[in-house]
Amino acid sequence: MQNAIIFKFPTLPSRPSLAPPFASLIIRPKKLSKSTRKAGERTWWSSSRTRRGTNGRVIIRAMPCSSVNSSCGDDNGFLRNFKLNESTFLASLMPKKEIGTDRFLEAHPQYDGRGVLIAIFDSGVDPAAAGLQVTSDGKPKILDVLDCTGSGDVDTSKVVKADSDGCISGASGATLVINTSWKNPSGEWHVGYKLVYELFTETLTSRLKKEKKKKWDEKNQEQIAKAVKSLDDFDQKHTKVDDPRLKRAREDLQNRLDILRKQAECYDDKGPAIDAVVWHDGEVWRVALDTRSLEDDPDSGKLANFVPLTNYRTERKYGVFSKLDACTFVVNVYNDGNVVSIVTDSSPHATHVAGIASAFHPKEPLLNGVAPGAQLISCKIGDSRLGSMETGTGLTRALIAAVEHKCDLINMSYGEPTLLPDYGRFVDLVNEVVNKHRLIFISSAGNSGPALSTVGAPGGTSSSIIGVGAYVSPAMACGAHCAVEPPSEGIEYTWSSRGPTADGDLGVSISAPGGAVAPVPTWTLQRRMLMNGTSMSSPCACGGTALLLSAMKAEGIPVSPYSVRRALENTAVPVGDAPQDKLSTGHGLMQVDKAHEYVRQSQNVPCVRYQIKVNQSGKSTPSSRGIYLREATACRQSAEWTVQVEPKFHEDASNFEELVPFEECIQLHSSEKAVVKAPEYLLLTHNGRSFNLVVDPTKLSEGLHYYEVYGIDCKAPWRGPLFRIPVTITKPEAVISRPPQVSYSKMLFQPGHIERRYIEVPLGASWVEATIQTSGFDTSRRFFVDTVQICPLQRPLKWESVVTFPSPAAKSFSFSVVGGQTLELTIAQFWSSGIGSHETTSVDFEIIFHGIKTKQEEVLLDGSEAPVRIDVEAPLASEKLAPVAILNKIRVPYRPVDSKISSLPIDRDKLPSGKQILALTLTYKFKLEDGAEVKPQIPLLNYRIYDNKFESQFYMISDSNKRVYSTGDVYPNSSKLPKGDYTLQLYLRHDNVQILEKIKQLVLFIERKLEDKDVIRLSFFSQPDGPVVGNGSYKSSVLVPGKKEAFYLGPPSKEKLPKNSPHGSVLVGAISYGKLSFVAQGEGKNPEKNPAPYRVSFIVPPNKIDEDKGKASSPSTKSVSERLEEEVRDAKIKVLGGLKQETDEEQSEWKKLTVTLKSEYPKYTPLLAKVLEGVLSRSNFKDKIHHDEEVISAANEVIDSIDREELAKFFSLKSDPEDDGAEKTKKEMETTRDQLAEALYQKGLALAEIETLKEGDKSSDLASTEGEKDLGKTGEQSEPESGVHPDLFEENLNELKKWVDVKSSKYGTLIVIRDRRSGRLGTALKVLNDLIQDEGDPPKKKLYELKLSLLDEIGWTHLAKYERQWMYVRFPSSLPLF
Repeated sequence: MQNAIIFKFPTLPSRPSLAPPFASLIIRPKKLSKSTRKAGERTWWSSSRTRRGTNGRVIIRAMPCSSVNSSCGDDNGFLRNFKLNESTFLASLMPKKEIGTDRFLEAHPQYDGRGVLIAIFDSGVDPAAAGLQVTSDGKPKILDVLDCTGSGDVDTSKVVKADSDGCISGASGATLVINTSWKNPSGEWHVGYKLVYELFTETLTSRLKKEKKKKWDEKNQEQIAKAVKSLDDFDQKHTKVDDPRLKRAREDLQNRLDILRKQAECYDDKGPAIDAVVWHDGEVWRVALDTRSLEDDPDSGKLANFVPLTNYRTERKYGVFSKLDACTFVVNVYNDGNVVSIVTDSSPHATHVAGIASAFHPKEPLLNGVAPGAQLISCKIGDSRLGSMETGTGLTRALIAAVEHKCDLINMSYGEPTLLPDYGRFVDLVNEVVNKHRLIFISSAGNSGPALSTVGAPGGTSSSIIGVGAYVSPAMACGAHCAVEPPSEGIEYTWSSRGPTADGDLGVSISAPGGAVAPVPTWTLQRRMLMNGTSMSSPCACGGTALLLSAMKAEGIPVSPYSVRRALENTAVPVGDAPQDKLSTGHGLMQVDKAHEYVRQSQNVPCVRYQIKVNQSGKSTPSSRGIYLREATACRQSAEWTVQVEPKFHEDASNFEELVPFEECIQLHSSEKAVVKAPEYLLLTHNGRSFNLVVDPTKLSEGLHYYEVYGIDCKAPWRGPLFRIPVTITKPEAVISRPPQVSYSKMLFQPGHIERRYIEVPLGASWVEATIQTSGFDTSRRFFVDTVQICPLQRPLKWESVVTFPSPAAKSFSFSVVGGQTLELTIAQFWSSGIGSHETTSVDFEIIFHGIKTKQEEVLLDGSEAPVRIDVEAPLASEKLAPVAILNKIRVPYRPVDSKISSLPIDRDKLPSGKQILALTLTYKFKLEDGAEVKPQIPLLNYRIYDNKFESQFYMISDSNKRVYSTGDVYPNSSKLPKGDYTLQLYLRHDNVQILEKIKQLVLFIERKLEDKDVIRLSFFSQPDGPVVGNGSYKSSVLVPGKKEAFYLGPPSKEKLPKNSPHGSVLVGAISYGKLSFVAQGEGKNPEKNPAPYRVSFIVPPNKIDEDKGKASSPSTKSVSERLEEEVRDAKIKVLGGLKQETDEEQSEWKKLTVTLKSEYPKYTPLLAKVLEGVLSRSNFKDKIHHDEEVISAANEVIDSIDREELAKFFSLKSDPEDDGAEKTKKEMETTRDQLAEALYQKGLALAEIETLKEGDKSSDLASTEGEKDLGKTGEQSEPESGVHPDLFEENLNELKKWVDVKSSKYGTLIVIRDRRSGRLGTALKVLNDLIQDEGDPPKKKLYELKLSLLDEIGWTHLAKYERQWMYVRFPSSLPLF
């Protein structure tokens, strides 16, 4: 989505500098193409009132009136003539007049949405936003606020008790003071914590980071100034620093200065953590937050001062984290206090949407939403972890909540393209909600226009959902958009998605105003802003529908999604004169007052919808919801179609009272009998009826044609069409010229004008080179150029480009095409481009088709040394054959190491049907030898949200410290990971356990992007032996039509294979064959940027057999009894190493075995090293000093068991690598040396810790006698405790230096401790930073804890606070919840 159609919006729109404080939001689909249009470039468009065929003839055909109550000639002309004044300007900011709201409320002021509950499926509504507190009749506006995604969930399963002082230990480690007035009969406090930036939007986080960085820089600069002064003072005092101690002292001062400066350069604020405390007060669960980490004042944000909250639904109260962020939140408690959901919005989008639907401003009534009397529930489906993209979990939980709250309406301004319309798990659940529970579901059609077949799922592609297109009136254009000259009449925004769907349904149901200045969350630091898109038209229509339901409830008219939809569609005012305008606007601009009249008149009519299934005669599959003749072959012949009309009642309909008596005499009408022939009458009963249609497109001109067959109730024709069968024909023009090209000359454009052309792409074409030439204007012009092709079981293949011409000029571009499929070319002049100049822009557009045909689109190299032969030909025209192929990614397959199916809590995961949702958690392990950019790929599930039968998927990647590096769902993210071991957990949800069982061994690929230096460029050969022999290299040639050519693609050489490419992994990349005519010299080396690239893969073969492996080892000189004794000894030591010491009994058993083995094998170093390991592994000791003394004793035993003189003598001599016996001895000696070094290292750590602990005890004694001494004071270095030998640590360190490099990451901690003991804290910190930087494995918590203690000791509180915040990121106590 995370982006616009909202369709994947959910980010704060950019603000044009010329029009503060409002922003023009361009909402586009989340995953459209590689070429995306810049946000902020789209506001609204104008479209032509007529369509021209390729012969220039104007095509205008009459369509049936939507109903007898609306006149075909009365479109929206009542909005044409107007003058802005203050009132009309304010009204244009929240458009309502366009849909008849003013007339309706003037006649029925009490029907303003009262009694209607709307569920807002979006990014989360801010309950503190302007106009969202109360309804027009004084009731609470928002009844519930829910985070359905789980992104704000906090694990509060840890339970603690308060101590005698009334304090508890928070999950973050902070000590929290409990307010004594809080009731908690059980005395149990659930605790958890959350990184607060995880709750904020990217925009808010960015603002906070800037403000915090400014304050942090001030503190850091203050410390830098002190460090500079200290260094200057030292230099003035010591003109010569020959003395080693002075040199080290100056080096320490310099290191301090360097650290401060470097920290300023690498500052990366991850944000503070807030503690959450949950308890049951005897009646409800209560939540309090400790937000001191957000405040500058240490007395602010304390837990005890927090006013406890409970589930929003219970008391409808909310909180604000701090004055700085101004971010509103609510809480909800689940799973018996073990989970608290902190709900924030993931973008301003939802609040804006909610404001359009129902905001109430008693002092600013012109800025009211459409239905100010309606109430809301907020269902957050935009996951904050994914930048506000929706998830299957969020969508399902939102539907559950809407049914539970008995909502009347659902508005959802989200969606994306789909490969299968009216299909998927979410669609199935929506059907149940609408058909069984009678909710009315309204959603945005999408913002992917102006090309046809761009409606998105679910709004534009699902039969149970009312899809809404975006309309703009002259008043909106002049007022909200500040246009210097508005259009003469209302039109559809050109970016509004168009129908039909791939299966022929209309796609867009109705239209409503698609822009508004509406409320936004408080954290934006403004009350309202301008946004536009179908995201805005949907809540406008939803609000209008709420007015209608308010009237129906007040007047006792039964509410049904079926009757309401028919009323809206049959009373809508057509927008545009041409029949095909319905594909853009649906049935037209909704009219609340007329819909009200309709439902009044039809209240005694059965509540029924008419399900349409269309099949071409003689074919049972696939069924469609309309007729869509798009390809050339379908347009060249007449065809017969079978239409099945099946009345569908609500699930609670009575058999005897509703189903049995149902019978309608239907008169069928065709909008153009010469093209679409239908029977005249149909007798329809509950069991449905089929009839045949004949569609004859043969005599139609090239271009777009739209017709309908619709059924009218013979006894009640006033009802208008009961059902419609859309018939869309896009008759393409054939390309017969050679070389194949098409030109369109002197197309004339005014602002907002759209031209469509349909072309039969020649067979064999694979890419297009196009040129647009503009002329006839002086001021800048902006054009949108879109192309669409539709292929089976694929999302519409859409290419788009935004071209700006400061002056008349030409622009060239290229894009891929599919040969044999119809290509729609749509050219539109942006509505504001050239407005007011009254100049007509002339456009010439030329398309040249290119193609190099191969037998296989995907090339697979099987891992052998053999090349792959590639046969090519140029079927259309001569082409430059310049093959290029690279391998730039590696995909390694993994099976889960663990799988677990669990039942989810019933709080929010029980479907309306009563079924309990289950979760399958799959765990994968993978390792990176070097840092890399990785992306998890799940071929079965990726890139499908709505057209997927699985409810949900979510993954997180973490290291061994539980630090989460990446999260994602159906659209996996690329993440840069350092080297190390990683765990990927994949979370899948469904209510069918059999389905989950089938995928418990689901294959997942970790795709790793190769660095530029490792990208493999494949070679081409003219001979089959070329890859081995090394000759016959193939470069390029010219392909001539009618003549085939062949060459070989060689596999990569084994030397070029990236390291860590295991057997069975796949190297993937791209191959291209052609070359653009306008590409500059030297370009075109990357096939992914060349026209028509295809995939190339190489299966990594087995590694070569290690020649040394399997060689017989030298025969042992030891006897059988000696070897047996050694095996028994080693087995006993292994048993010792496997014993646990978690309890006193286990520790006692371990000690007994240790004593026995020591006596049995005295001074046996491997045994003593294992004993040392056992002592170090204990974690349940009470006396730290005593434990350290045990470590020292065990280390001394290891040290004393080794003959160090013999060891040193051995390493002073070189061994013969060819002598097996010598090599074996070398390995044994190296092991002994490592055991010695480890013992010395652990002894040094223990000595230092004892010294520190004893100094701490001494300081405590002094503090108790002196009373007021500040224990937090740092910077003064104490002498070592006199009871400890002052040179013992140094002696041990000097001994260690003899055997290893003590500056290495493994032993460097002792150097840090040495410098710290000497008071050189700056040097110690520098050494420690170097150790952390060089750390190859996942970060060690002890190193960072040591760093924190050094920072505290130096007195750099701002750096210590910064590092403590990072500790929650690097070393979380547990993995976050899904």
